[in-house]
Amino acid sequence: MNEALKNLFERRSCRAYRDEQVKEEELNAVLEAGTYAPTAMGRQSPIIVSVSDKATMKRVERLNAGVKGDPDAPAFYGAPNLVVVFADTETPFGTADANLVIGNILNAANAIGVDSCYIWRAKEAFESEDGRALKKEWGIPDSYEGAGNVILGYGLPEGKRAPLPRKKDYIRKF
Repeated sequence: MNEALKNLFERRSCRAYRDEQVKEEELNAVLEAGTYAPTAMGRQSPIIVSVSDKATMKRVERLNAGVKGDPDAPAFYGAPNLVVVFADTETPFGTADANLVIGNILNAANAIGVDSCYIWRAKEAFESEDGRALKKEWGIPDSYEGAGNVILGYGLPEGKRAPLPRKKDYIRKF
């Protein structure tokens, strides 16, 4: 089977991680792959923020978990690395562009043996007062909103589930 297709078929979300930072060269490769995602009219509008600092990771995790009402919940499953992708709300298709970046990051990570999980609630987290303050610290313009979070790391076996069967009528041909 073609290696690219094999990678797509085998990628799974991981929800338990070793306490070990992703190797710098692997992290850089994953981030660069995100920059090669297709974007509307080639605008490359998303902004990618990579977080490896534990205190900053915890800060973003609290924002994310706070959206669900419990800021102390372990929303990032112990992952040592985080990527936050921001979408430009003033650009047509900005959110779609950002989600394509996230897809590239997830698939690139899997291709090189780094585990990942797409974590929702970035939009709401960065709309909070603390989230807006963090965006300002990072130099993210007000016109950008959180599109999604990707946690990265080296997964533990218990963090991975077997693939679900594909649903009936997923594909329809006419």
